Amino acid sequence: MSELLKSIDARTKLAGTNKLEILLFFLGKDTRTGRKETFGINVFKVREVMRTPPITSAPEMPSAVEGMVSLRGVLVPVIDLAKYAGVQTETPRDIMIVTEYNGHTQGFLVEGVDTILRLDWSQMRVPPEMLMAEMGGLVTAVTELEDNRLVMMMDVEKVLAETARYDDDMAFRSVVQVDKPDALVFFADDSVVARKQIEKTLQLMNVKYVSSVNGRQAWQELEKMAEYAISCGKEPREMISLVLTDIEMPEMDGYILTKRIKSDPRFIGIPVIMHSSLSGMSNQQLGKSVGVDEYVAKFEPQKLSEALARRILGESTSLPVPA
Repeated sequence: MSELLKSIDARTKLAGTNKLEILLFFLGKDTRTGRKETFGINVFKVREVMRTPPITSAPEMPSAVEGMVSLRGVLVPVIDLAKYAGVQTETPRDIMIVTEYNGHTQGFLVEGVDTILRLDWSQMRVPPEMLMAEMGGLVTAVTELEDNRLVMMMDVEKVLAETARYDDDMAFRSVVQVDKPDALVFFADDSVVARKQIEKTLQLMNVKYVSSVNGRQAWQELEKMAEYAISCGKEPREMISLVLTDIEMPEMDGYILTKRIKSDPRFIGIPVIMHSSLSGMSNQQLGKSVGVDEYVAKFEPQKLSEALARRILGESTSLPVPA
């Protein structure tokens, strides 16, 4: 499995093609249903897969947090995904998926991993509302394999946000306010947790917003807004101050959404900010290649508000790109 995770350069080339690679894994047979479901995680977020090393427990941790392990001198929290997802299983979880995103490293305990699957984001569907409500937004997308298995993509950002116990008051206390009553931000994100954080940030900024749950829906809504603006004798940029988009989204990812916006003359003058947990330099380079104006890592409300304020007020800066 480690060999499958080495070709990062090859995977970065998937960006802008609406394709992704996901690592399939299992949490064990659920004693309530007798089924063993298949889950997936974006390979971009996976650092390695390994046998679980000895775990040191820590007091007063959330129930799904088993403790911590030392990986090459770095202390890494370990989360039992079966416990977190409410899967009741007696199967041991002795495989650990080490993930890295949003500047954090954590280990996810699973029963086992299957393979890496390459597919198109258009094959990833938004789950039915009933399933989303039942699992509290933990599943962000579903796809069907050739053997008729359904693969559920987990919102690992939600897992991190809830197990890390973010202090909301501390995180949001320095949000920048904007004195521009006609400002409107359009944002797209498939994560329930991320959408709530964006909404709270914009509310504290006193900025109006419209949102969507994936890139395809965002594009359709943006086209409608552009048509309405033009019918009123206005330029779309007079109604839409900027677009804020995630990268990973079912049906259409943020790279394709950005390429469409930047190549459509109706949206000239509307900046696009990429807001993602895939905050590595390679992802920032890819964002710039499709026309992104700025890049902000998730779960940093102050930095997000600063970037939004700059663009809303027309104080543009260049997106940093590594040498």
